[in-house]
Amino acid sequence: MEIVISNNADKPIYEQITFQIKAMIMSEELKSGESIPSMRALAKSLHVSVITVQKAYETLQRDGFIETTIGRGSFVSARNKEFYQEEQQRIAEEHLQIAAEIGRTNHISLSKLQELLTLFYTEDE
Repeated sequence: MEIVISNNADKPIYEQITFQIKAMIMSEELKSGESIPSMRALAKSLHVSVITVQKAYETLQRDGFIETTIGRGSFVSARNKEFYQEEQQRIAEEHLQIAAEIGRTNHISLSKLQELLTLFYTEDE
């Protein structure tokens, strides 16, 4: 499992770890039931504090991506992909609701908002 940490990134290190492990799970690079490194082993390989990795693992566990058993370690959860997609859709809905409110309040047409969304959605294709 390869994780790249940037000290110049605007995200804290634990968030970088969390994001990269989530991405590996979503792409199925890490499969359901597969073990992930212990907190100590990952902290040592990344040259970061065990507390930093612990915070990342706690976030992953809270979000349903991993399951941790004392004495056995941490494993990729079976229910992660659908859960994550649902959570991301909820976040997108919140942002779209804010955009719609801004549009209505400032008389920005629905077609202009749709055009902007299409532009943002397809700009990296």
